[in-house]
Amino acid sequence: MADDDPESKTEDPTQKRLDDALERGDVAKSQEINTWFVIAGATLIISTFSGSIGTGMLAPLRNLIANSWMIRTDGASLLRLTQHLELVVIAAIGVPLLLLALAAIAGNMIQHRLVWSGESLKPKLSKISPAAGAKRLFGKQAAANFLKGLLKLVAIGAVMTMILWPERHRLESLVRIDVSAMLGATTSLTVHLLGAAVAALAVIAIADYLFQYRQWFERQKMSLQEMKEEFKQSEGDPHIKARIRQLRQMRAKKRMMAAVPKASVIITNPTHYSIALTYERGMSAPVCVAKGVDSLAFKIREVAREHDIPIVENVPLARALYATVEVDEEIPVEHYHAVAEVIGYVMKLKRGFAGRHN
Repeated sequence: MADDDPESKTEDPTQKRLDDALERGDVAKSQEINTWFVIAGATLIISTFSGSIGTGMLAPLRNLIANSWMIRTDGASLLRLTQHLELVVIAAIGVPLLLLALAAIAGNMIQHRLVWSGESLKPKLSKISPAAGAKRLFGKQAAANFLKGLLKLVAIGAVMTMILWPERHRLESLVRIDVSAMLGATTSLTVHLLGAAVAALAVIAIADYLFQYRQWFERQKMSLQEMKEEFKQSEGDPHIKARIRQLRQMRAKKRMMAAVPKASVIITNPTHYSIALTYERGMSAPVCVAKGVDSLAFKIREVAREHDIPIVENVPLARALYATVEVDEEIPVEHYHAVAEVIGYVMKLKRGFAGRHN
């Protein structure tokens, strides 16, 4: 189909399209960001907790070796010893491991909010399609991953060379020093190496995230037809909306015509406008109960004649009221005087008619 052609997707995605992608678990994600957070967390742990980890495990293990001749080898005793050693190890490395797990979670959270979606678990034929597999192996993403891996090797290799080459003579002497002194020297050098690697990988991670985000944004682009379909879904089909609007107008017209018999007077321009007003004692101002133009105006006058409602011709007033007042609204203040004269005239006619009738 044309909509499946990437060349037809020329429009930037709407916010709804982006939200739907997020709900499906389709997000802009760089694995290098996760790697950077884990390595940075490991560097922080080694530089901060290496001493406490060693101290926490040194005393129990030293005691174990010193009293190894007292260790019983039956099953229950070995089980208790194993459990004791497990507690020692957990107490020593529990907090550092928790921090490392938090660093891994932070690497995801900083890129996008937490998403729970089973979309990626659904079986798809594209996952076993040879064509799709070849595209993954030789496509733009595969080429980018290859270049990224090569860049990482070069960057890390250059950093390690810059740090280790000046220390080459010191490294040779490590084989002749005490083990306890060797541990401190290697820890310091390891932290130094990791710190430099974190700095180098930060540049790679940022560049990779920008690339991944651009790729993700390009995947979310829409064709003109997709935008039309989304508009129909969000705003409604224009044909249906027009039909609904027509039905509402018809119902409003019926209600308006049903209110015409309650009018006190019809102010009209004989050829175009009809305004039905009602007024009773105690009302602050006359209220428009119906108005119309051309055929609707004729219909209002016809209903008014059937119910003996006075019809008064006043061309300027009819035009002004039609333009300034809506149905079920009071007339504007500027028309009070003119309308009062009309209603006064109508009431005078009614009183005269009632007197003659009596």
